[in-house]
This record gives sequence, C-alpha cells and structure tokens, in this order.
Amino acid sequence: MTKTTFPKSFLWGGAIAANQAEGGYREGGKGLTNVDLLPRGEERFSYMKGNIPHLELQDDLYYPSHEAIDFYHRYKEDIKLFAEMGFKCLRVSVSWARIYPNGNDAEPNEEGLTFYENLFAELKANGIEPVVTIAHFDVPVHLIETFGSWKGRELVGFYETYARTLFKRFKGTVKYWMTFNEINMLFHLPFLGAGIVFKEGENRDQVLYQAAHHQLVASALAVKALHEIDPEAQIGCMLAAGVTYPYSCNPEDIWAGIERDRESYFFIDVQSRGAYPGYAKRFFREQEWDLQMEEGDEDILKAHTVDYIGFSYYSSRTISRDPEILGKMTAGNVFPSVKNPHLKT
Repeated sequence: MTKTTFPKSFLWGGAIAANQAEGGYREGGKGLTNVDLLPRGEERFSYMKGNIPHLELQDDLYYPSHEAIDFYHRYKEDIKLFAEMGFKCLRVSVSWARIYPNGNDAEPNEEGLTFYENLFAELKANGIEPVVTIAHFDVPVHLIETFGSWKGRELVGFYETYARTLFKRFKGTVKYWMTFNEINMLFHLPFLGAGIVFKEGENRDQVLYQAAHHQLVASALAVKALHEIDPEAQIGCMLAAGVTYPYSCNPEDIWAGIERDRESYFFIDVQSRGAYPGYAKRFFREQEWDLQMEEGDEDILKAHTVDYIGFSYYSSRTISRDPEILGKMTAGNVFPSVKNPHLKT
C-alpha cells in the first residue's frame, strides 16, 4: 500500500466572516451594511433576495449581525481556542464599512484599520495564517442608497480604492487574499450577496448579470493592485460550488445539469481564464441583452487573472426537466434540488 501525506505547509483551518461573527455593528466608526438590515424570522430570505426594499432598521425586528458572537470584542480568546484546535490558517473577512463607513469616504477609518491590524497580529502570534476576503456579503448601505449597489459602475472604483487601502496597510502581513466570497450568490440571494434591491419593472436577470460584470472587473482590478503593491502575496476568487447531477441519462436532464453548473462556473471562468466563456456570450445573445461594458474592460479581465480558486462545497445537487420529478424538489440551504435516490440525506 502507498501512503499519501499532506505537505507540512498545508493550511488546515477554519473560516468565519465579519458580517457573521464580529458584531459591534456601529462601534469603532463602522457604517451600516446590507447584512445589518437582515432580520431574523420568516421573511429573512425575502430580504436576502432583495424582495423587501427596506434600507432602515425597524424597532420591532431582531438583527443577528448586530451582536453575532461578539468577535469584535472577544477575538483574542476565540483565536486562542482556534490555536488549541490546531488551526494553521483562519479565513476571515474585512468589513468594507469598518474601513470606509459610507463606502466612498475621502479617507479610511483608522480605528477600523487598527482593529484588523490587531486581529491579524493576534493570529500570527498564535501560529495562524490569515486568509482574508475583501468583500464577504458586505456592502455599505450608503452605496446601496446612492448607486444601487453593484448595479452602479461607480462601485468598481470605490472597491478598488478600498482594496488598495487594505493591500498597502497589510503588505507583508496577509499572504492570501480573496476578492469576493461566493461571488455567484449574487444570482441566488441578491441583497445578501451584493446589496441588490430590485425596482418594479426591472429585468432581474439582466440587472444581476450587469452587476456581475461590475464585480468581475472590480475583482480583476484588485488582482492588479495586489500584484503591484505586494507581489509576494496571492489573491484568489471564491465560489459557492457543488456538482449538479442529472437525474437520469435523458439528454434533457444531462443538458439541465450542464446549464446549472455553468451558471456558477462562468464567474471563475472569467476570473481564472480572463474572458467571458462562449456559452455565456451565446446566452447574452439569446436573451438579446446589451450588457454595458466600458472600453478596456475585456483587457482588464484578460490581463489580471487570479492566482488561485477558492470554493465552498456544501452538497451535490440533482436536476431534471421532467415536470413530475421537479414536483419533488427538496430544500438544501439556498439551492433547491431534486432528491437524489442514490444518495443518503
């Protein structure tokens, strides 16, 4: 028998995110974000999908992100526990609104930068490598109100400024960055993923693909910035992944599975290969969409591809074209799926 071992440099660890863990939602100069507006309760998913256009806190609702696990105040004891577990890395995210409270402020918030400086130092002191996501379901509310979030081209520049601020401040400290967490969640939970709220009469799919283009250009510009500022560091993309199985060998089911996977993989095709894949271009033509791309966008995407691909894998999924089979869909986190008769659940 052959024995396979992981290299000593392999990074075993875990992950949390600012919006899920920090709390302290208005402390240290932090501004309000989209996740701060997501209440607990039956309508939470409707908020996440952008179907309820409330951009103000309501007194009769409970917002879990406001306190979360209080990582903002208790990160030292939490990191000590991670070290005891043997973590060699911890993926965290930076809250955009903790650095730029409105998203487009003239100067960054020093108190926010200091918080992350201390956080990364504490990780290093415990032998844990920080893996840092620049935007993990985190959009300052001011940018949503003023520019429609990632609907607006303006966010590309604001994001680039934000990313450059982080790279300059943490040069030599953070070796691994990610541009957007689960970038494809923009399609499935638009408000959670990208702060998108729909207006009556909008073509939702076209709006989402336009926002996706803005994020892809912003991601490429972040890659460019890091390679200029800190060439020793690496920067990657991140996808909510999962293989889609066809329910049967019926060609209709096979094709449905391919289409479902392409819906997500198109993001990392662009980010890692530097161009829109042919299947995406054909889809745009079939939909008769004219996505707004500025001169030079394609060159930016081609020249600044990611150094690595990150993904989260929750489960496989199954799909069919048969209406009778589709009537037996089961919930699975965010993605509904036909129940796979060959796998235990």
